Amino acid sequence: MPKYLLRLLCFTMILGALPVIVIGSVSYSIASRDIEQKVRESNLQILHQTQMRVEQVLRSLQLSSIQYVNSPLVLQAMKKPLDSSEFQEIRDLTSGFNNLQAVTNIDQAYLVNLDQDWVVSMRSFGKLDDFSIRDRIGSYLTYTNSLFWVTQNDHLSTESLPASAGIAEDSQEQMPTLISSDDVVSMVFKIPMVPTNNSPKGFLVIDIADAEISTFLSQNPNTGDMYVLDRDQNFFLNENGQEEKYAALNEEIQAKVETSNQAEGFFNAEVEGNQVAVSYRKSPLNGWLYVSVVSLGQITAQSQKIALVTGVATLVMLCVTGLFAIYGSRRMYSPISRLLQFTKGLDSPVLQTGRRQDEFIYIEERLSTLFSSEKSLREQMKGQHVHLEEFFMTKLLTGKISEEDFRYQGERYDFPADWSSLGVLTLQIDTLEGTRYEEQDRDLLLFAVNNMVGELLPAELRFTPVMIDDAQVTVLASRLNDELQLKEWMHTQAEWIRERVVTYLNLPVSIGISRSYFAIGDTPRAYQESREALQGRVSLGSRIILHYEDIQPRGQTEAALYTQLRMIEDQLASALKQGDEEKTDMYFTQYLGLLADKKLHFSEYPVIMVQLLSRVYQLVQEQGGDVAEVLGEKASMAQLLKLSTLDEMTNWFRKRLFVPVIRFWREQEESQYMNIARRMIRLIEERYDRELSLEACAEELNFHPVYLSRVFKKEAGVNFTEYLAEYRMEKAKTWLQTTNLKISEIAEKLNYTNPTAFIRTFRKITGTTPGKYREQQR
Repeated sequence: MPKYLLRLLCFTMILGALPVIVIGSVSYSIASRDIEQKVRESNLQILHQTQMRVEQVLRSLQLSSIQYVNSPLVLQAMKKPLDSSEFQEIRDLTSGFNNLQAVTNIDQAYLVNLDQDWVVSMRSFGKLDDFSIRDRIGSYLTYTNSLFWVTQNDHLSTESLPASAGIAEDSQEQMPTLISSDDVVSMVFKIPMVPTNNSPKGFLVIDIADAEISTFLSQNPNTGDMYVLDRDQNFFLNENGQEEKYAALNEEIQAKVETSNQAEGFFNAEVEGNQVAVSYRKSPLNGWLYVSVVSLGQITAQSQKIALVTGVATLVMLCVTGLFAIYGSRRMYSPISRLLQFTKGLDSPVLQTGRRQDEFIYIEERLSTLFSSEKSLREQMKGQHVHLEEFFMTKLLTGKISEEDFRYQGERYDFPADWSSLGVLTLQIDTLEGTRYEEQDRDLLLFAVNNMVGELLPAELRFTPVMIDDAQVTVLASRLNDELQLKEWMHTQAEWIRERVVTYLNLPVSIGISRSYFAIGDTPRAYQESREALQGRVSLGSRIILHYEDIQPRGQTEAALYTQLRMIEDQLASALKQGDEEKTDMYFTQYLGLLADKKLHFSEYPVIMVQLLSRVYQLVQEQGGDVAEVLGEKASMAQLLKLSTLDEMTNWFRKRLFVPVIRFWREQEESQYMNIARRMIRLIEERYDRELSLEACAEELNFHPVYLSRVFKKEAGVNFTEYLAEYRMEKAKTWLQTTNLKISEIAEKLNYTNPTAFIRTFRKITGTTPGKYREQQR
């Protein structure tokens, strides 16, 4: 079957079947959700009814128990001791237990008197220690409420009749052995029931079997598994297998109860790989959680009929749609088949037939091959034509094309023909500092500017714009003959270009304009004039448009200017040596101000700046530094000559020269200071026992005494005399500790002619006399 015919057939079938499938799917989805919601609400209602049944019984039991605890019989009994001789009173107390049976079946009941140490149960009486309940009573003391429920009783066991009861044998026969179940829920009353920080006098404990409470839970299979968790989220109704099965689910329920602070809710979860719907309610009576877990498969079982009906209807519609699709598709495909047969007869290259192609693609490829060769040739010629124009203009601007060559070769290019005069505009980027661009973007930016010029200026007003080195060059053509009008017109064009570049690229540029000329052979000269005009930025600043006529030399520079510049250079060099950044900046500002006042020609700036650069190099070499290592490659003379504006030169000197030189001089000076201080300390260590003064050190080291004093004080922290005295006293301490030399002998060894002067100096530095110091150290 043809490929397009197959696609048409498939599309028709999909178009007919898709609405049925979508409607059926949506209907089934809505019905399933509605059924699920109804089942959830029904389960939650059943859960609520179950809770109400359980709590009704528990509340009735609570009320009956409260009446029993507050009865005069119990209140009187709690105030006195009981023994087996008070048989009638014990009978009355147990009769109250039997009355509680009218509410619900009670497994066991205890009345415990802690102060009098007796226990009355439904079938026995005795001391507290004789009952197994004594272990439970100890745990009940930790509860703070007067009434509470306990679901986990770990120490329930068979309880026999206590021997201490002392009841007659006949009575023992009437009171059978008490057996308490392990699976009970205990309702505990503290006696008295008023909350207090003191220990209670006794307890009323009523045990209800878990099986009794389980009878109130719903046994309807449609409600799924129903169970109850106590306040600590533990199973206590002995549902075998449910505790481990729903452990993770119970943790999730507890988290939802704590986070939502709502007493009821429902959600979907996964239990042992099965999707289930969970409903829960929290009891305000005792904090129990009533939980119902129903399989989602059970909930959605009723929606399977809808799915079956939808599937059958969809299948029928697919069959009907298929029949119509086959018939309609063949009728629609017939004109395409005729067009396909026509294209096969065209004289075109043989196409690949390794795989089945769509008919329209095949027809398109057949037709495209008829025109591809011509189109490809035209595109190639068009692209080469642009490059040839640029190459031709580059040769024209650099003087490699004569007028005869231009007339011969220029006819093939779309250059302006009807012109009277020409002019050259050369555009350069002033600086990339302070812009969002980096230096490596310069060529790309020039390319963008070149394209902008080609779009801004009409083809009849300019030759093809080109890029030469670091500039963009455009030759303008005009019909004007008046030089003033022509100059104004070229300035207007240059201003228009500069404004557009600033607007679109936010790029600072300047433009140089040559003088007007009338012969195409003068184009190289005009190009050089436009570049020379741009050099005027050195004295006039950046972001400007300069005409060649406006930058002609005004005469020779005065000799006095160089003398003044030399004086400022000397002051600047002195400030650099001192490491004074403020003075350096001040003298450099004076230097630049003097150049600005004299209004030098731009050609003189490089000479003067090179002279200043050489002076800075000399400062580095005077300190024994290598210029390349101290300043780096970016501070070379070649980099200086590349700068085109005075602002660039100023920033370059301050950043690349002055800052590194000041840092280098400071490092060298600090190193020299440390060397001098170390040599002076070495002299003290060698000549402390001889006459030694600052002047003697200056003569030894070939420095002025004042300079040595300043250097030593800066590096050592004390002056020379103090350091010498302290060093001599340290020697004296050592001799006083390790030798038996007399004080006068030590003074003589330290070059003190008078022992009194030595003692006075020693006491001034150490705070004690030499004699006392020797006594203290021995």
